[in-house]
Amino acid sequence: MRDVWIIFRKDLIEVLRDRRTLLFMLALPLVVIPLLLEGAAYFTLEAERKAASETLRYALFEGDAESASVPGLAQALADNDGFEQVAFTDRAGITDAVAGGELDFALVVEDVVGAADDQAGVQYRLALYYDNASSSDKARERASALIATLSERIRATRLEALGIDGSGGGQQRLLEPIQVTARGAAEMRAFLGEIIGRILPYFFIIFCYLGALYPAVDLAAGEKERGTLETLLLVPVERHRIVLGKFLVVFVAGATAAILSLLSLGVWVGYRASTLVGDLSVVGPVLRSIGALDLILIATMLVPAAAMFAALLLSISIYARSFKEAQSYAVPLNLLIVMPAVIAMLPGIELTWGWAMVPITNLSLAIKELVKGTMDYTMLAAILGSSFVLAGLMLTFCTWWFRREQVLFRA
Repeated sequence: MRDVWIIFRKDLIEVLRDRRTLLFMLALPLVVIPLLLEGAAYFTLEAERKAASETLRYALFEGDAESASVPGLAQALADNDGFEQVAFTDRAGITDAVAGGELDFALVVEDVVGAADDQAGVQYRLALYYDNASSSDKARERASALIATLSERIRATRLEALGIDGSGGGQQRLLEPIQVTARGAAEMRAFLGEIIGRILPYFFIIFCYLGALYPAVDLAAGEKERGTLETLLLVPVERHRIVLGKFLVVFVAGATAAILSLLSLGVWVGYRASTLVGDLSVVGPVLRSIGALDLILIATMLVPAAAMFAALLLSISIYARSFKEAQSYAVPLNLLIVMPAVIAMLPGIELTWGWAMVPITNLSLAIKELVKGTMDYTMLAAILGSSFVLAGLMLTFCTWWFRREQVLFRA
């Protein structure tokens, strides 16, 4: 093991001198990710605030007859400071006007059901035109809220005319004879964990891969370009020890990047929890319920992932003639690595004994269950066992690959 340690120490020093490695192993997880998340949170909240407070331009189309006009609708819209009526009379061009931004929304009374002389039985059917292509558009929400308030007022007036008083909840009991109160059985941690637990593993796996990428490419293909690999092969050290020393460097880089991304995300979420959610009394206990054991197990899930990526990327680097060629192989491979992690994000995919044997997907699902606090710990042996076996097989292949002269020194 002394030979392995010497090679590991030499290569680690060389890797730490490379700015690209430090960028992906240290700077990206610690600095860039919190900044990106902070920026995304800021712009999202700013867009939400702007959409909720901006003045919306609207057009209202009612019938000429009094019976075809919704009582109080025009006045309610006019009295609302958040709405501004636009002089728009082209009823046929409503769709184009809303899609083009000339109008934020339009209301059209399409039909009136019931007798005109029986106001208690009249129903007004409105069409609400809005821009459904914008995720931040609040026109539908705000217009619907105003119409709902007006509808409630008209309904209360009609019931009072029929002699049903609104005091004591009589009208509510008439309109809603059965009232259901939904009470979720899952704890808040499980509810929030299901949401954020789908995304977090994706981040960890990506940065684990990126952290291992440049060290792996540099320690084989890079040494070929520098001409130092031939010198290393002349040293009286068995090939498998050389591979093991280089593998450990790449593994440490990938694992470090993954764990630092875990820490930086945790610190950022803890710092921004009250701002994003607005209620620390709910979010605080949920975050605190993720104990030290869960964090240790999440970090443990990333260990076999770092080992698999290290062996895979080192094998590619051994095969490549140059640093550039190794990059051309390794960067597109990122897509294949991401796909198993994306599978774990799909609805209906839960951790079962079958999924526990699928590489990367099993780690993503296990991390999600640990975040939720619903992990079946009996599956950990299968998940870690299968992942470490695969990593061992890939390392064995990498060693065999390194021993082949026609692979190391391709013409």
